[in-house]
Amino acid sequence: MSFVLPEWPRPAVPVVGGSDLFLVRRVFCVGKNYADHAREMGSDPTREAPFFFSKPAEALVPEGGALPYPLGTANLHHEVELVVALGQGGVGIDPEGARDLIWGYGVGLDLTRRDLQAAAREKGQPWDMAKGFDRSAPIGPLTPASQVGPLQDKAITLRVNGTVRQNGTLGAMIWSVPEIISCLSSLIELAPGDLIFTGTPAGVGPIGPGDRLDATIDGLTPLGVEITLHRS
Repeated sequence: MSFVLPEWPRPAVPVVGGSDLFLVRRVFCVGKNYADHAREMGSDPTREAPFFFSKPAEALVPEGGALPYPLGTANLHHEVELVVALGQGGVGIDPEGARDLIWGYGVGLDLTRRDLQAAAREKGQPWDMAKGFDRSAPIGPLTPASQVGPLQDKAITLRVNGTVRQNGTLGAMIWSVPEIISCLSSLIELAPGDLIFTGTPAGVGPIGPGDRLDATIDGLTPLGVEITLHRS
């Protein structure tokens, strides 16, 4: 059997400490998983069931770097997030068992075309073009879970041009990482290579050409991104 088109590179994320790569299968994201962010987006931060959306794996930008300001928007927003990488899969996993699925963690940015998202919401349309566009998911190198330790008190921070825009702790999540994995596994069958962006704290806001973003989570490799002019 042969393919009618040449095979394109499969998305993969570097692993800290060597030349290994984590092959990515799918990318899932959790919306409004921090109470302060839910409030700033006009929602009630109760523990209603988490909701999920997806980005194509090809939207990943391993290790960040220079990113062109995306097409079709005049209101690009940053959202710093903990990313969970799964080394095992399953369906109907309970929260305690969900811990065994985790391979590692990384720092990610969920870039959002906020004007497109607002227009889609108003019309009751899907968010795909607001969230799943090209290069909308920069991600830093992954660290094995065995090297990270407890997440509860780890700080998550985003600086834009050296000024803190977002700052919180992972313990402020409405739904913990095991709970997120468990809930998602009740909707689909998870698999090795899946990534989950776990939500963002308050402080999301606009960015534009010339801005430098530095995303950090205690114990993980930082992620740096520079927004450049529109792609020609």
